[in-house]
Amino acid sequence: MGDVKYDTYLGHGPKQMVHWEHWSCPDAESYMAGVDLYDHPRQCRLILKERYPQLELGVPDNDDPWQRPRLGHDAGQDSSDPEKHTVRWGQGESATFEHGAAFKTAEDVFAFSPLAKGDFRDWSVVACDDYRDEEDLYKRWRAGYPAEWGDKAPEGVAHMGGFYNTMFMWPLLTFGWELFLECCLDDRFERIMDEFAEINRRVFRTMARLPIRFVVCHDDIVTSRGPVCSPAWMHKYIFPRYEEFWSLLKAAGKDVIFMVDGCVDKYADDVMACGALGIISEPYTDYKALARKYKNCFLAGEGDNRVLMRNNPAEIDAMVDSMIETGRMSGGYMMCIGNHIPWNVPGEAVKRYLDRSAELAQR
Repeated sequence: MGDVKYDTYLGHGPKQMVHWEHWSCPDAESYMAGVDLYDHPRQCRLILKERYPQLELGVPDNDDPWQRPRLGHDAGQDSSDPEKHTVRWGQGESATFEHGAAFKTAEDVFAFSPLAKGDFRDWSVVACDDYRDEEDLYKRWRAGYPAEWGDKAPEGVAHMGGFYNTMFMWPLLTFGWELFLECCLDDRFERIMDEFAEINRRVFRTMARLPIRFVVCHDDIVTSRGPVCSPAWMHKYIFPRYEEFWSLLKAAGKDVIFMVDGCVDKYADDVMACGALGIISEPYTDYKALARKYKNCFLAGEGDNRVLMRNNPAEIDAMVDSMIETGRMSGGYMMCIGNHIPWNVPGEAVKRYLDRSAELAQR
């Protein structure tokens, strides 16, 4: 049998379903290991590596104590600007959602040239890099992989790359939500989106040359209630670019996994038509519908942290059983709490979810 994640991405996963978990819950680590993570991080992680390898948590080189988080349950930085507010996140605290600070009006947006800017290392756009020279971008990114790999990852290994700003995130993070939504229907916005697309051509041509097998393309094109922009807007500015960019990857023997927050039901067919192997999203999405429609497509994210937060054993068991039902419909299904396992989820609930999955999540 090959790499179980590799096989699952391609739609023929093993009998025991594998996990893809978004993990930020140090207190649960202490609970499940019986050792305080902050006092003995290496000892704790070694125990978890043996008991819960599906979490794929890194093991520190030494057992020096870790600093405990500054923030507690309801603590955050006091600020009159909610975008500058931070909260507890995992072992530390979150970033802010301070995006678009350089833009005050719609005219500022329409005067901006993404290509003239080119170097986004000093801007809060998540994919903060210098995109001015494609060959330089390739050399810098290629340096992160073993030289002996050439332009291909080792055969049968699920080595993965990713890009956060696949298309929709660029204007959202550059201008901030309000100015993006104010400007996106104006004809003058077309030139801006064309320039962001040219930046991403450089990105995806570069990724096509890297020794990776799968590429996670992230774009939050929906909220928990569904689409942000209309189908007409999406089919003008977003989906044709997905098809173009992903075809560059496919031509180089790489496959795309699409990552999106929210409820992607309205646009799942478009994403699949653009060439994705499948989708990792949040529990608002109808996974059973996708599993029925797309034979053995990749799917992850059906689990719900709101169920874990309530810590009701019967409810957790029912959630896991429903996930297993979906998993038996698709060889590409992975067990996954799609809306994250954050720091305040009870350790008992996490343990029950993982233990029941290990016992019963079989095709």
